[in-house]
Amino acid sequence: MNIDHLKLLVCPVSQRPLRISDASEVESGVVMSGSLICDQNGKEYPIIGGIPRFVERENYASGFGLEWVNHAKTQYDSYSGINASEKRFYEQTHWGRDLKGQLVLEVGSGSGRFTEQAALTGATVVSLDYSYAVEANFKSNGHRSNVLIVQADIFAMPFPRGCFDKVFCFGMLQHTPDPKAAFNALPAFLKPGGMLCADIYKATLLRTLLNTKHYVRPFTRNIEPEKLYAAVVKYIDFMWPLASLIRKLPKGHGINWRLLIADYSSLGLKGEILKEWAYLDTFDMLSPKYDLHVSEQTFRSWVVESGLSDIETELTGHGVVARARKAA
Repeated sequence: MNIDHLKLLVCPVSQRPLRISDASEVESGVVMSGSLICDQNGKEYPIIGGIPRFVERENYASGFGLEWVNHAKTQYDSYSGINASEKRFYEQTHWGRDLKGQLVLEVGSGSGRFTEQAALTGATVVSLDYSYAVEANFKSNGHRSNVLIVQADIFAMPFPRGCFDKVFCFGMLQHTPDPKAAFNALPAFLKPGGMLCADIYKATLLRTLLNTKHYVRPFTRNIEPEKLYAAVVKYIDFMWPLASLIRKLPKGHGINWRLLIADYSSLGLKGEILKEWAYLDTFDMLSPKYDLHVSEQTFRSWVVESGLSDIETELTGHGVVARARKAA
């Protein structure tokens, strides 16, 4: 972590400032190893690999840590050759491309594909994930002077309340034990007038009945991540010749999804990168401990109940997206 970013962190228990201790590795103002200490309650939080850690490295989200370390660059636009991350970031948030001077909080960073997009606006970006996917994010974005990457819990975030101009949370709420409570944790960290954007998997009766993962996940979600990932790779490799033929049929990529083969050919992906995305997202379908889908009406009701204003919701290919503002 950059020493200058210390002011962006507080003890999640006391909400008091932290100080750096035992900084044994400091590289150009970046603390790679050390501790953060709260003088009020004596709690100590390690800095490991340049990342402040407010939770244990291994937890219920460790499957996400595995997938994003294995696929650290798979969904980055510069690697995939398509602008999927850039497009989703701006189409969902409706934010401008120049956010210099603003403070942005990302909750649920994964490998950091959206961390990169937010950082390119010039904003100072604080990026949090519960899993050790933060390590993949740090490798890609930790060198940026305007990025702070933290491993922490959405239900106990180590940041001053009311200090962020913008907060976004993509692809994460559905994988928490209590998605509504997780969403309700976000507005407190916005400044008055600050803007929030979040999404969650959408639920419809037809999608639920036709989505094969719902019938398989009860058996796969408790398998050790390493074993499940190895099984997914073997399955995709075995099915790939058939999937390639099915893809040529009208709406063939949809059939592949029902065969538990994540097929992103509709985005223009081809060859080995298409197969990488299949490994990644098939595992992503089957591994999460929690995986909740909600309707647009339900998600909108959460936003309304949170007290935010200027609320907009929409259905997209990624789920239900909500945009709102905290009252000035």
